[in-house]
Amino acid sequence: MIITRTPFRISFFGGGTDYPGWYRDHGGAVLSTTIDKYCYITCRRLPPFFNHKHRIVYSRIENVQEIDEIEHPAVRAVLGWAQVSEGLEIHHDGDLPARSGLGSSSSFTVGLLHALQALNGRMIDKETLAREAIHVEQDIIHENVGSQDQISAAFGGLNRIKFNHNGSFGIAPVILPQHRQEALNKHLMLCYTGVSRIASDIAKSKIDNLSSRESELTFMHGMVDQAIDILQGGNHSLDEFGALLHESWQYKRKLSDRVSTPHIDGIYEQARLAGAIGGKILGAGGGGFMLFFARPEEHGRIRERLNGLVHVPFQFDDTGSRVVLYQPNGL
Repeated sequence: MIITRTPFRISFFGGGTDYPGWYRDHGGAVLSTTIDKYCYITCRRLPPFFNHKHRIVYSRIENVQEIDEIEHPAVRAVLGWAQVSEGLEIHHDGDLPARSGLGSSSSFTVGLLHALQALNGRMIDKETLAREAIHVEQDIIHENVGSQDQISAAFGGLNRIKFNHNGSFGIAPVILPQHRQEALNKHLMLCYTGVSRIASDIAKSKIDNLSSRESELTFMHGMVDQAIDILQGGNHSLDEFGALLHESWQYKRKLSDRVSTPHIDGIYEQARLAGAIGGKILGAGGGGFMLFFARPEEHGRIRERLNGLVHVPFQFDDTGSRVVLYQPNGL
């Protein structure tokens, strides 16, 4: 039995520039971090005593004979791409709900690929893991997804991720003194809007608009390095990071009329009135989690104002996807 643990991510700046349709012409960059909320994948070889060959357990239970019969798109794609011939049992558990803007689908794909490699007695480096996940999601499933979520899930940590014209990428960890990183963490609030959505549908509307949103995406690209300068500059107040988040959210809302909704705009306005300096919807938009930046002493007022939402405390993660149980013989 193999169990992998793969983190979810928060994207601060540059989202949208990680779509191949953009960075292959213009280049791209994002600033993101992984957090201590995880996707767990349990994988074992299934003994040949059952009426089914494969068993997939997530929000549903699938018992099938052939890979092509599997309805879960990522499981079907990964097992087919890996040319799995033996029977498998795969269980998925997550700390937070799916379709919520935290890159959960990519964490699932990364975690499953990692588990299959471990089950076959192979170690896989983080870059290969990220590349394989990008290939599965973009080229096999044909999801309308960018390339940052798979990289964040595989590598972990607070990183500047650069996307090159030729499709390659580079990872630069953002080095901060411990007290600065802790202060950043304490300024952040994560709230669930209660609205689940299909990210690929919203992302498609953004991808369709890329050519007409060049100025917005160019500004959003530039904010990545501005944000890093604020974090690493001793003369900068962290409040500047929050103000930049607010500015970025105004640009992100223009990428598609499906990024925000009156409900989301209302939540954001209430948070601002209660003391939030900035924030954004995470992921493609339309629902899921919202991130707010506020001085720690204002968090209580914001929680009180948004008392109908679920507030999720979190810490930063720097481990990336990892095997947490390795018992290849199931013992």
